Amino acid sequence: MTPSQIVTKIWNFCNILRDAGVSYGDYLEQLTYLIFLKMAYEYANPPYNHDLGIPAKYNWQSLKTKRSEELEIHYIELLRELGKKKGILGHIFTKSQNKIQDPVMLSRVIDMIDNEAWVSMGADVKGDIYEGLLEKNAEDTKSGAGQYFTPRALIQVMVKCMRPEPFKTIADPACGTGGFFLETHNFLRKNYNLNEKQTQFLKHQTFYGHEIVPNTRRLCLMNMLLHNIGDINSEPTISPHDALAVDTKQRFDYVLANPPFGKKSSITATNGEGEQEKKDFTYNRKDFWATTSNKQLNFVQHIYTMLKTTGKAGVIVPDNVLFEGGAGETVRQNLLQKTDLHTILRLPTGIFYAHGIKANVLFFDNKPTRKEACTKEVWYYDYRTNIHNTLKKKSLQFEDLEDFIQCYNPEDRSKRGEIWHPETNTEGRWRKFSYEEIMTRDKTSLDISWLKDKSLSNLDNLPEPDELAAEIIENLEAGLNSFKAILNALENDT
Repeated sequence: MTPSQIVTKIWNFCNILRDAGVSYGDYLEQLTYLIFLKMAYEYANPPYNHDLGIPAKYNWQSLKTKRSEELEIHYIELLRELGKKKGILGHIFTKSQNKIQDPVMLSRVIDMIDNEAWVSMGADVKGDIYEGLLEKNAEDTKSGAGQYFTPRALIQVMVKCMRPEPFKTIADPACGTGGFFLETHNFLRKNYNLNEKQTQFLKHQTFYGHEIVPNTRRLCLMNMLLHNIGDINSEPTISPHDALAVDTKQRFDYVLANPPFGKKSSITATNGEGEQEKKDFTYNRKDFWATTSNKQLNFVQHIYTMLKTTGKAGVIVPDNVLFEGGAGETVRQNLLQKTDLHTILRLPTGIFYAHGIKANVLFFDNKPTRKEACTKEVWYYDYRTNIHNTLKKKSLQFEDLEDFIQCYNPEDRSKRGEIWHPETNTEGRWRKFSYEEIMTRDKTSLDISWLKDKSLSNLDNLPEPDELAAEIIENLEAGLNSFKAILNALENDT
C-alpha cells in the first residue's frame, strides 16, 4: 500500500469511531500511543535488540493478548504507568488517557496497527503517513487543531528561501506539530551529500523547540521520531515550557516560526468573589524593546533574542504587527535598526485554518551592533491583492509562490530587481521601499500595498460562488476581530 492509501485506510476507521463519540483529535492521540508502542516492540526484537525500558507487562504484545473489558482496564493502566517513565517514552505518554471507550473498537485499532511493520518502513513513508494524518486532523476546523498546523506549502517556500546549511541549529519557539523541522530536515537531506558527522548532527543536535500544549507537543515528538529525528530512547529537544517566559541564553543559526494567532497573552486568575477570570499578561524581560501584552510582538522580540549575531529568521505574523502603534512602533523601529529586515511576503486570507487571518512572512537577518540602521531597503511581495484561496477547493500550493522565490533570489539577494509590466504600464507584485521611506510613514508602518483590487463590476471576473461566500465570511470575521480589539483597547483605557 502507498502512504496515501494507508492514511485513507487508517483515517476511514475514524468515521466509525466518531459514532462512538471519538473525535478526530482523540483518535490521532490514541494512534500516537499505539504506533509508538508497536515501534518500541519492533525495536526490542532482532535485529535491533534495543531495550527501551518498557516492561513486558506493558509492551505491545500485552495489548494483543487481551480483549473486552480486560483490554480496556489494562490499556488505562498501561498509559498511566508509561507516563511515569523518563526520556521520550515518558514525554509521549505524559497525562495520557484512553479516549476509545469501546473495547471492541480499541481491539480493531490495535489489529490495524499490528498489520504494519513500522520500523522497517522507510522514514519518508511512515513520516508521510503521520503527516497525512496530522493534515486531516487539522482540516477539522471545529476542533481548533488547525492552529497548530502551518500550511506545508508555505513552510516549503520559507525553507527554500532560507536555504539552511549543515551543522547549523534551527529553532521554533512555537513549533506545533513540527512542520518547520521536518521540511528543513528534508531540504538538508535532498540538497547536501551529508557525511556521517553531518547526519548525526542533523539527527540529534539541529532542532530545538517549545510547545506548551501537551497533546500538540506529543504529536510533534512522534512526527519527528517517525521522520528519523532523534531516537526513541533519547531526551527530546522540544520543551514544554512557555518560550516567552525567560531568555534561555541559547542562540541559534535559524529561527523559523508561525507563532499562535491571537493578540493578547492572558492568565486565568481568581478575583475577590472567588470567580475565575482572564487578565492580560505582560512579560517583564530586560531583553525586550517594549513591554506589551501583544503576544505577536512578544514573539518577534523573543525571536530576535534567540538569534546568533549571524542568525536568520523567517516568521509568520498577522497584520497588526505591521501597523499597531505604541509598542508595535517601538518593535518595528528596533527591528529595522538592529536587523536587516530585507523581505516581507504579504499573504492572502483563506490559507490558514482560522478564517479571515491576514498574515505576512517577515524575513530578517541579525547583524553585529552598529550606529547606522542595518536595514537599507525592504522588499515586498504582494501575494494578497486579487488572490483568492480557500482551504479545501483552492488551497495554497508551492507552485503559487514559485514567482516569489525567484524574486527573493535565495542564491544571491544582491541581484534582486523590481518587476515592471510594460504591456500594462503597471508595477508587479514585487517592489522595494527604502529605509528612509519607511521611517517617514506614520508609526513606522510596514503595512504597505500598491496594487489595485480588480473591479467586480465585470460579472465575467467574479469568483466562483463558494469562493465569494468564503471571502465574505472571512471579511466578516476579520471585521469582528477588529471590533473585539477596539473593545479590548477601550476596556484597558478605562
